[in-house]
Amino acid sequence: MAKKPNILFVMADQLRADFIGVNGHPTIMTPNFDKLASDGYNFSNAYCQAPVCGPSRMSFYTGRYARSHGAVYNGVPINVNEQGLGNYLRPLGYRVGLVGKTHMAKDIEGMRRLGIDSESSLGVLLSQCGFEPYERDDGLHPDNRVSPDLAYNAYLREHGFAGENPWHSWANSGVDENGELASGWFLRNSHLAARIPDEHSETAYMTNRAIDFIRETGEQPWCLHLSYIKPHWPYIVSEPFNTMYTSDDVREAVKSDERSSHPVVDAFRQHEESVELSKDHVRKQVIPTYMGLVSQVDFHFGRLIEFLEKNQQLDNTLIVVTADHGDYLGDYGLGEKDLFHEPSVRIPMIMKMPTSDGLTVAAGSTCEDLVESIDLVPTFIEIAGGQIPTHILEGRSIIPLLEGKITNEWRNFTFSETDYAYRPARKMLKVLPSDAKILMVRNKRWKLIMYQGFESQLYDLESDPTELYDVIKDPQNEKIIKELEEAAFEWALSRKSRTTVSDEQIETAINPKSRGIYFGVW
Repeated sequence: MAKKPNILFVMADQLRADFIGVNGHPTIMTPNFDKLASDGYNFSNAYCQAPVCGPSRMSFYTGRYARSHGAVYNGVPINVNEQGLGNYLRPLGYRVGLVGKTHMAKDIEGMRRLGIDSESSLGVLLSQCGFEPYERDDGLHPDNRVSPDLAYNAYLREHGFAGENPWHSWANSGVDENGELASGWFLRNSHLAARIPDEHSETAYMTNRAIDFIRETGEQPWCLHLSYIKPHWPYIVSEPFNTMYTSDDVREAVKSDERSSHPVVDAFRQHEESVELSKDHVRKQVIPTYMGLVSQVDFHFGRLIEFLEKNQQLDNTLIVVTADHGDYLGDYGLGEKDLFHEPSVRIPMIMKMPTSDGLTVAAGSTCEDLVESIDLVPTFIEIAGGQIPTHILEGRSIIPLLEGKITNEWRNFTFSETDYAYRPARKMLKVLPSDAKILMVRNKRWKLIMYQGFESQLYDLESDPTELYDVIKDPQNEKIIKELEEAAFEWALSRKSRTTVSDEQIETAINPKSRGIYFGVW
């Protein structure tokens, strides 16, 4: 029998879709991502299901919307009953590993209730969304709270980079003009080169660990989630990537006017990261470094591709490159992510199949259909030869789309949601934690953003692709507003909460009469 294809699932944290060369950025250098797109398929309308690290990733890993899996913000544990990617692929003979970040919070109370030791083999899998944590590292290690068993710190010390927390003092700090240590946590230091040589950077190290995992796995089919920590802040990067870009590479910020003013968005604009990144001189210092971080990830991803090719595994590996969400970088007067403008909610998604046989979409094609992050889990299950549990998963396999087997329209709407209960904006607005919800629904032309307790926003992405003008109050848009609201209502009704019994089991349920149970019989 032919060996099952391997799966390389690469995620770059906070990578904007439009900061990749093949996606139209005029100056960024991402030759390896671009080559992957030329050999595979580039999905230009891919969306995350929650524009925040934790909930987005839990949707990626479970194949379910945040409303369904319940881990709606960073630090919110995902229910111990939720199944992750490893739960589906491991029974199919795969070794399912993690290198890098998940931002998952384990359900300690749930495991305690079930009598499961979180340090047992089962407890570890439940604590890592079903992944074998070959090397988990969420990449945020403040100087005063560093984990004593952080493997990357041990590695740095072994290579002569001393200190209590070399992650901070070497990999994420520079040296200022006075020769003093300058922390990368502060945007004012983002122009400095990280002290660490690139070959020992977080990105290089995680790539090396990915290679170690693949080499050690041998002949067994594997699925590796290589989850790069960058280009997520701290915004600081090693040479030569520190000097690869200048302020000339910084595009003008997208700036909304009073026609797009909204109480919730305006509250987010008061966050410190929004205030600072709205300043031109800050953007011109930070964005070249962000671009350097992107090129650094691309470079080391290229090393991994070379390893696969050299070891004759490239042709038998499904490769996906994506991101958990984007980064505002000062556009719309905002920093970070959380909200639903395209720089935040649209994600890159480039996929190379292990073989092009039978696919009607030619390699090098751009697919404009609406794709969601939750589509990856069913895609991986199908490529691995498994049965997709449609009563649990809310995404759809992409493979039939590429094979031309979708006879009706693939997807009319895409959805994303956020819960901003933990954010300062919620307190500014005097909103209760239970009422801080926002839902986006969009089709190929229109985007409706529905705020709990506040008026909605509507954007026509055909005539206004940069989302400058909210047209919710235009009377001629009443029909499309109703259509999008009805789609949101239908979506809310369609969440899959019956996860313990499949549709097939219901269809084949035994007739109660055969069990001697009679009701309503004369």
